[in-house]
Amino acid sequence: MSQPPARRTVLRGVALVGAAGFGVAACSGGDAGEASATPAEPVALGAATEVPVGGAKLYRENRLVVSQPEKGQFKCFSAKCTHAGCVLDKVERNQGNCPCHGSRFDVTNGKVIQGPATKPLPEVPVKSEGGKLIAG
Repeated sequence: MSQPPARRTVLRGVALVGAAGFGVAACSGGDAGEASATPAEPVALGAATEVPVGGAKLYRENRLVVSQPEKGQFKCFSAKCTHAGCVLDKVERNQGNCPCHGSRFDVTNGKVIQGPATKPLPEVPVKSEGGKLIAG
């Protein structure tokens, strides 16, 4: 007569299956970047002068990237990759890089430059008030 598995064995198996499911979900693609692209409340990003004219600045902690194509004109996008939801890790030559799977985005318009992402970064409203950038 066989005995049922020990409680610890069952719990360990459930934990492993749950972790495996999380890993699959994290790499599943889909609309990962769109779920929470716009902050729920306005977010103060700092001085507008921190964003170079013709360049961009990554606000990784806020999951946002802001560019200034022309003096005084700001564009803001979610910094969450639309492939799997990873946050961009750097911006070089106005290209945002996703460290997870290598997607690259044009941070002046949000468009995909290199996949696996196929959807652009969602635009987020941004304004300059009193020399400070406010997103959301």
